[in-house]
Amino acid sequence: MSNDLILSILLLSIFTSIAVNGILRGIAKKYKILIDLPDRSRKFHQRPTPLTGGLGIFISIMLSSKIYIDLNNLNDYVPIFSESIIYMCLVLLIFFLFDDFKHIRHFYRLAFQALASLVIIFITGVQITNFGNLFGFGGYELGIFSIPVTIFCVVGVMNAFNMIDGINGLCAGFALLMLLFSGFHSGFIYDSLLILVIGSILGFLVYNLRIIGKKRAVFLGDSGSNILGFMVAWVAIYCSQNQLYSVNAITMVWFIAIPLLDCIGLILSRTLRNINWAAPGRDHIHHKLMLKFSPENSLLILILISSLLSLFAIYLEKNFSETVSFYLFAFFALSYYLVFHFYIKPKTNNENI
Repeated sequence: MSNDLILSILLLSIFTSIAVNGILRGIAKKYKILIDLPDRSRKFHQRPTPLTGGLGIFISIMLSSKIYIDLNNLNDYVPIFSESIIYMCLVLLIFFLFDDFKHIRHFYRLAFQALASLVIIFITGVQITNFGNLFGFGGYELGIFSIPVTIFCVVGVMNAFNMIDGINGLCAGFALLMLLFSGFHSGFIYDSLLILVIGSILGFLVYNLRIIGKKRAVFLGDSGSNILGFMVAWVAIYCSQNQLYSVNAITMVWFIAIPLLDCIGLILSRTLRNINWAAPGRDHIHHKLMLKFSPENSLLILILISSLLSLFAIYLEKNFSETVSFYLFAFFALSYYLVFHFYIKPKTNNENI
């Protein structure tokens, strides 16, 4: 796939996403469905906002894919991996739309995420078989632990992206960066429809970041953050475990470092304080940055940090062993926790407010 074709597909998906998200937003407003109401305890947006972003991104991917495939007569050439991910995203979308309507217990959410991951493994055979030579003592095959480790990683990434969805553009921005860096670095973007996903996210961000008007915002909702996390996780696994793409697994971890470390650190810190890790709170990294910066500047800071970490990861992969990359990531993780989970404290002692 040439760069000119990639640009054409990108523009197609962006404009499709803008149109679809605009239509869905209007329907939600008109019929008062999938509306997120502000409250002063943890939702600080100023007006009722549609939670149709996830649905808009998915429909945009489907429509732009259909247009591209039909125009190029590629109906018999869609890879089973891509097809399986799309259909499973539809199932996840329906499930988490119910969660957006009425909260589903966390146990059932985790169980459904695990089941969705297991289905992908059985249909495609894609799974984590080896993390590489992380410790410098040689690579180790996971063997019988391959499937449970894969499920654990996918569910973990899904929840990391769901939990980081606290300010406009953050969850979708992290997903966009990861797909861009992993797609171009591995070359996966040249022989897949990944660019359609990227364009659909960009179209959503036009509304989510209020680029076309402050009153036209759209939120991802749990449905949107979960399908984005699902796609990110499986792109990372596919590119790092497929012999066609020479990408280290630890490099993919660098690409999602901020949402991943924020999720792990939050779970550990809340567990130590006997606080439910799944409860809403204002102890995420973006909340702590907003103690000193505006939401817009906090978003820019986090996106910039994530971009620099991704570039650093690519530099490490090209010039050093994956062992060096792993130990540097461990050092970065320790530094991150020291700064954001021990040094910078939330405004209030009650972090569930």
